[in-house]
Amino acid sequence: MPEGDCTEPGPAAALVTEAEVEALVHGICFKTGPPRTVGVELEWLVHEPRRPRLPLPPERLDAAYAALGALPLSSALTVEPGGQLELSSRPATSLMDCVSAVSADLTAVRTELATRGLALTGLGTDPWRPSRRLLHEPRYDAMETWLDRAGPAGRAMMCSSASIQVCLDSGYEEPGPLGHGRRWRLSHLLGAVLVSAFANSPMLYGRPTGQRSTRQAVWEEIDPGRSGAPPLDAEPRGAWTRHVLDAPVMCVRRDSGPWDVPDGLSLRTWLRDGGPRPATRGDVEYHLTTLFPPVRPRGHLELRMIDAQPGDDGWLVPLAVTTALFDDPEAAETAYRAVKPLAERAGPMPAPHNPLWRDAAALGPSDPELAEAAVTCFRAALEALPRLGASPRVLTAVTDFMNRYVVRGRCPADDVLDHIEAPVPGRTVTS
Repeated sequence: MPEGDCTEPGPAAALVTEAEVEALVHGICFKTGPPRTVGVELEWLVHEPRRPRLPLPPERLDAAYAALGALPLSSALTVEPGGQLELSSRPATSLMDCVSAVSADLTAVRTELATRGLALTGLGTDPWRPSRRLLHEPRYDAMETWLDRAGPAGRAMMCSSASIQVCLDSGYEEPGPLGHGRRWRLSHLLGAVLVSAFANSPMLYGRPTGQRSTRQAVWEEIDPGRSGAPPLDAEPRGAWTRHVLDAPVMCVRRDSGPWDVPDGLSLRTWLRDGGPRPATRGDVEYHLTTLFPPVRPRGHLELRMIDAQPGDDGWLVPLAVTTALFDDPEAAETAYRAVKPLAERAGPMPAPHNPLWRDAAALGPSDPELAEAAVTCFRAALEALPRLGASPRVLTAVTDFMNRYVVRGRCPADDVLDHIEAPVPGRTVTS
């Protein structure tokens, strides 16, 4: 599901007004109907298996990625600014279709990388190597300039982080467990539980940070207008449309030379006042790809808060659990009841800039309330997965994760912390 696929075809060069953009965004953000499809985007760090702290020469990665690009994969293969590898599945008609397609692609990718002495590593942040941007393109040059204004977290996000993004249909127009309004609200409350349960990034730049999910903490540190969600209690379409219009413009593209990086220019102001130049539909579509809230409505829902997971099959668990809790009506109702009380703890601030999400990143399942919600949700998912046709492999992966971590109040980050010195109190994430 590459960037920009949430918009319908249109004349990208055509100039647009504020009213036209409002109607466009309002019309495309939630495409409702029966939940039928699922997808996943997997980001991976690439290391030498026996020397994971070793920075890899760009030319070595370029050669490896060129070879991967020649493979007959069903997923889209892209490279993130710091050299992280991303596989984005096609929308699948079932959980198991998605698992089968991505598993085959991962086998092919791992086999090719192994011939070059490289391997995929599932961690939410690179624990050892410094942030180093390998891709020098106008988009990433502009993004770095913009994010640097808020501090060093932006470079860590771009170059040292990796996630699992689960993509699900928006749901029915009508209310109910599978209605788009309920699923939108569930995604932001359950999202904190997913951050906690799958936290797998307690280190950055060679030292512990005091966070279970440093990746989530880094995202929280970047510009709130770009990384934050709209107000949760408002009607979803209207709230997202206002958020898009009021969000800061990251860049204004140019046919040649560096792109403009305005300071304090919202899309709404650009449309009203003209900005560096009049905005086109293509500019609006591009602006949508530069917003990074924890849940992004792109016609479907893109849940972006889960750390990359360890092991060959670690990625299966968040994909399966999240799909079950959204697409099985009984599990969706159980999950909603389990996470609904968390709304009071979140308070009025939207995710991830509220106490609930900050505690999820910092404490993981050592937080009793988040741990209790995780146990309930995982049990509901395990009951639902056979109804969704999950294979023994998937059921085993989820059961093993639950027994190893969830019921014990642990997460993958704790395995890392068991083998290193305690974090230094008071240290900021990116210091």
